[in-house]
Amino acid sequence: MQRMFSGFSDACEALGAQAVLSGPDVVSAEEQIQCIRLLVEEGVDAIAVAANDRDALSPVLADALEAGIKVVSLDSDVNPEDRMVHIQQASPEVIGRVLMQAAREMTGGKGNFAILTTTPSASNQSLWVSWMLREIGENPSEYTDMTLVETLYGLDLYEPSYEMVSALLRTNPQLDIVVAPTSVGILAAADAVRDAGADTLVTGLGLPSDMADSIREGICPWMYLWNPIDVGYVAAYAADALERGAITG
Repeated sequence: MQRMFSGFSDACEALGAQAVLSGPDVVSAEEQIQCIRLLVEEGVDAIAVAANDRDALSPVLADALEAGIKVVSLDSDVNPEDRMVHIQQASPEVIGRVLMQAAREMTGGKGNFAILTTTPSASNQSLWVSWMLREIGENPSEYTDMTLVETLYGLDLYEPSYEMVSALLRTNPQLDIVVAPTSVGILAAADAVRDAGADTLVTGLGLPSDMADSIREGICPWMYLWNPIDVGYVAAYAADALERGAITG
């Protein structure tokens, strides 16, 4: 999100707009609602939001739209009726399928795997995980020898994610791979594997700067990410186009 905001801020500077970063210190829909409510009260022209919980945010985003604020979602979508434009960083189907295909390739299509995600209510994570499971369900012959042992919810925080993976490694010493579609989770999982001295592999969505050591060490043979800076940059230009009336959403 920090990388995303840097792109958003750069675009706002080019557009002559003021960029404001607002958000809770923890993954909390209630605190995110309060942040949005304060922005509405301040009378900002546009809000670009990555949802912690799309349904919980619905009333406050409806208030923002009613107040004439241009609402754009990015990365983690809100309900379509609660925004004017969504910036999709990548196809959810492609993300989910490719992550499972990578796990299959890394393990030779055999063994136990776990999924480490953020929260059950995060719209992007839920969609990616659903496509991971759909990839398995639609190609049973390719995943016959792979078993999902657990789905962990690390709240997109390092310490809980690290502790959950560490505990799982203790109870499942034969765990072959952790798939983490979260940049915080994949780093925590790789560190947990390293500290446990386990042979478990890790893949998912991660920042190259975070994962460089794990890639070199072979813990993470490879992983994926779009450019979050570009996602923020496009969101600012979309908000500006809405504000100018160049697009309607």
